[in-house]
Amino acid sequence: MSSLLTNASAMTALQTLTATNKNLTAAQNRISTGMRVSTASDNAAYWSIATTMKSDNEALSAVKDAIGLGAATIDTMYTALDTTKEIVTEIKKKLVAARDAGVDRAKVQTEITDLQNQLKASASSAVFNGENWLSVDSSANDYNATRAVVASFSRAGGVVTIDKIDIDISQFHLFDASTTGTGLFDKALTGVDTTATGVNLKSRTGAAPDDNSDSVSIYGFDISEVTNSADDLAMLEKLTAGVDAILNQLTDSISYLGSIKNRVDIQNDFVTALSDAITRGIGQLVDANMEEESTKLQALQVQQQLGIQALSIANSSMQNVLSLFRG
Repeated sequence: MSSLLTNASAMTALQTLTATNKNLTAAQNRISTGMRVSTASDNAAYWSIATTMKSDNEALSAVKDAIGLGAATIDTMYTALDTTKEIVTEIKKKLVAARDAGVDRAKVQTEITDLQNQLKASASSAVFNGENWLSVDSSANDYNATRAVVASFSRAGGVVTIDKIDIDISQFHLFDASTTGTGLFDKALTGVDTTATGVNLKSRTGAAPDDNSDSVSIYGFDISEVTNSADDLAMLEKLTAGVDAILNQLTDSISYLGSIKNRVDIQNDFVTALSDAITRGIGQLVDANMEEESTKLQALQVQQQLGIQALSIANSSMQNVLSLFRG
């Protein structure tokens, strides 16, 4: 039955064309944005997961920056420690050479004094971003022997956790401005006594350890007046042994910081890889498959053309009703 009031064919064609246009718009949006889930209305569950993971990934980016800052600080301290090891080794060599009876020990001490001053300069110069872990003041109100490098950010069961790598700088600080003198180069050398009978070993002015005014530190001895007497030579050997003990402790300190440095480097690589994995995971949830969308777009464009043609045919069918009334 033909009706002037209702064109069922045109209505059907219009509904089909409207649905096609809607799908075409969605396909064009996915192609232009590169995302199949760009708003919560596209897929609420995936959008929620992706939004949370994107936020967490931004936090990981901040962690990478923090690790980079920590790694740079550690590298600065490690370099300075390694330099002081070479200086202490050189001091030890000078003391061994001073054991020879024909050596001018005053001249040797001049060289040693330069090296001792370089120890202080190296420790004082080891500063990065206002941090110096080698020359400290443990009596300061804001002093904290534990430094922390932010290592990771994680979320489990909705609970956020920030992990850190703790660094005990008391394991390797060299000078301490406090009266306790806890720095490695502040400590009294074992068995070395400047007031022992028959000994001409002196203490550098203001450089004696605070815990024992009769003793000297690696930074505080002076062999310029040491003679070839048995007592002096025996003390010189004890001094050499004491410096060697400091060198061994310094080696342990470098090993400790080196292990921390290696751990931070590994963590930095891990966080980078983890961030990349999260990015890939987010992409699996929300990114559009461009090959698939391209195929859909072409098909929808054809459907749109056919829909327009079908609607045109349905509308023209009303003209056929006029032929019934022609004389």
